[in-house]
Amino acid sequence: MPIKEGIIIKGIGGFYYVEADDELYECKAKGIFRKMGLKPYAGDRVSISVNTNAENVIEEIHGRKNEMSRPPVANIDKLFIVSSTVEPKPVLFIIDKLTALAVDKDIEPVVVFTKCDLSEGEGLAEIYRKVGIKAFCVSNETGYGTDDIKAEIKGCVCAFCGNSGVGKSSLLNAVEPSLNVTTAAISDKLGRGKHTTRHSELYKVCGGYVADTPGFASITSEDSEFIIKENLPFAFKEFLPYLGKCKFSTCRHTEDKGCAVIDAVERGEIPESRHRSYCMMREQVQNLEDWQLEKNTNHRKG
Repeated sequence: MPIKEGIIIKGIGGFYYVEADDELYECKAKGIFRKMGLKPYAGDRVSISVNTNAENVIEEIHGRKNEMSRPPVANIDKLFIVSSTVEPKPVLFIIDKLTALAVDKDIEPVVVFTKCDLSEGEGLAEIYRKVGIKAFCVSNETGYGTDDIKAEIKGCVCAFCGNSGVGKSSLLNAVEPSLNVTTAAISDKLGRGKHTTRHSELYKVCGGYVADTPGFASITSEDSEFIIKENLPFAFKEFLPYLGKCKFSTCRHTEDKGCAVIDAVERGEIPESRHRSYCMMREQVQNLEDWQLEKNTNHRKG
């Protein structure tokens, strides 16, 4: 029986649909995965056996570079954080929290400001470009900037998140018009942030994949989605050149004397808004109980 390498597009009802050699195969997972506590996710790279007179079988799940159990998806390359320049007004703390969560999970954050035909977004985008995060301004009405988004999706597994009304579904329609049949579902799930389905699915878009998942809009409000305080400074990539250079090794980088990070903020090398977001996130996790830390660790193990 031939063995093929592929990617899980979706899993539902105990069946998994694997794209391999430009074909889609319905597969069952080997029972050993359940014993190992390993559940196949959309986005998993797998080896499958193709059988003529029996079910196709997922024989091996290759190593994951990242995973999320809510929403259930693996190996995400880029998280597109979509925000409007007007209504709903952008909330930098939410954008910063999402960029940090992405970095902490080894996902590249990409910030997109929509409705730039109604209000200029370059000033907002520059905040993120300054710290090494890709940021784009687009107009779904005129098509301005959508070619940049197409280029970012190509060859990657991507997910889009953002509050309802920021234009996620319109953006996806603008970059891939053939999605007009499915973007209503994507919009509902991502916009409302409700866990209305139990599976995730990948759609082919612009030479890459976009994950249609119910959970990305609300990951900032999930109790299990936080970064422990020891890891938090590393999730703000602009802090990295200054870590280890503070006066005290126990520096929290919030209001400590002799803090190299704070000095960089005062010199304008780190945006004040980003440091404020860091301080707010630090405050949120400062007094977490041990059981909450354990819950977060177990969650991230899937």
